[in-house]
Amino acid sequence: MKFKSMKKVTLLSLAVSLAFSGSAMAKVDAGQAAKLGKELTVMGAEKGANADGSIPKWTGGITSAPAGYKPGDHHPDPFSADKPLYTVTAQNMSQYKDVLTPGQIKLFETYPDTFKMEVYQTRRSASYPDHVYQATLNNATRTELIQEGNGITQAAVGIPFPIPKDGLEAIWNHILRYRGEALTRQGGQAVPTASGSYTYIGFDEQLMLPYNVKGAQPAELQKSNILFKFKQKVSEPARLAGTALLVHETMDQIKTPRQAWTYNTGQRRVRRAPNVAYDAPGTASDGLRTTDDFDMFNGAPNRYTWTLKGKQELLIPYNDYRLHSDNLKYDDIIQAGHINPEHVRYEKHRVWVVEANLKSDTRHTYKKRVFFIDEDSWQIAVTDIYDNRDELYRVGVAHGINYYEVPTQWSTLEVFHDLQSRRYIAIGLDNEADMYDFSADLKDRSFTPSALRREGRR
Repeated sequence: MKFKSMKKVTLLSLAVSLAFSGSAMAKVDAGQAAKLGKELTVMGAEKGANADGSIPKWTGGITSAPAGYKPGDHHPDPFSADKPLYTVTAQNMSQYKDVLTPGQIKLFETYPDTFKMEVYQTRRSASYPDHVYQATLNNATRTELIQEGNGITQAAVGIPFPIPKDGLEAIWNHILRYRGEALTRQGGQAVPTASGSYTYIGFDEQLMLPYNVKGAQPAELQKSNILFKFKQKVSEPARLAGTALLVHETMDQIKTPRQAWTYNTGQRRVRRAPNVAYDAPGTASDGLRTTDDFDMFNGAPNRYTWTLKGKQELLIPYNDYRLHSDNLKYDDIIQAGHINPEHVRYEKHRVWVVEANLKSDTRHTYKKRVFFIDEDSWQIAVTDIYDNRDELYRVGVAHGINYYEVPTQWSTLEVFHDLQSRRYIAIGLDNEADMYDFSADLKDRSFTPSALRREGRR
């Protein structure tokens, strides 16, 4: 695949095409790190505008909530007065092919009469707490990959590799991006048929992120070897309610692989679930996503070789507050073929392009994955996915907003389009649910197999 609009790689990334080798990747030196906060943001993005000014200079992102907002509200749109600059359709997409991925182009070809992109002024809204920026600066000169890239050491709280040298470092930045310290959330997913009919699957979820705790130290994290703990319980429909999942994600996945347990309401038993990884089907997904599609990519990266291809200017969903709004019902969003494009905001942003190719001695449903990662937040915005015939198979899209109360840039909805079945799965629907609680006081005792059993029985 060629990236016609690929930007020339900067001096900071001269090594982006080098293959990973050795047991540990070298951290950047003080001279490189000194660019962070100057010509680069602390997160490693280019601070300045692009050549024609269509991507503006980063000036700090959103640093305060709109008037009247309080934690617990659905987040109001701070850019509600913006009007579309132009609309990309199947009829005019050739004019914009340099800022589209092959997967996005395929969506226009698959749904020529209904799929469109309304493109707005670019707002570089990503922002993080000051202590996350400081932690990122600390990580830049000390963090290393270990175990051939399947583990990480000397990192805490912030982005581990703000100046990435290869694809493995870039994907770890996505995995470890800041999303607060702990949260509870409700919401769910829909897996519509080709005609657009669907059953809403509701979830109650808890996420505890020891890596992100303010003041966390690398030595402590390495000793516990835990990146995060995640618990999910199905709340509806009745036939699935009570089914539950628990995951302990590790920093060094060779030393201790991911640990997972499931609770089955029919058997009333908690079982170890070693297959909750890689290309195992996602929960109630009708086979339309893999386990490692969740959060756009998660888990051990050891089945792929990772290459950092450079940067590209791309049209991606951004500041999707309208799609997030509690003024919408799920029926307003879910329709045949793809979600309703009337509620989606696209902007032009710079993205890192990371290509993952399946190793010859491993197996996975996906032979190749290309990730387009927002430079300001390290959130994967789009992923093009190829099957074993080297044909486009799926296209994943993350619709992001800035959660003011943290603050953090994170997806509000993730959609995976299956091009072969002409179906999709929408994950994270929360318009009719209570909003995330980033102030949740979660304890380790809530993330044990016995706690999972209790959750499932309620």
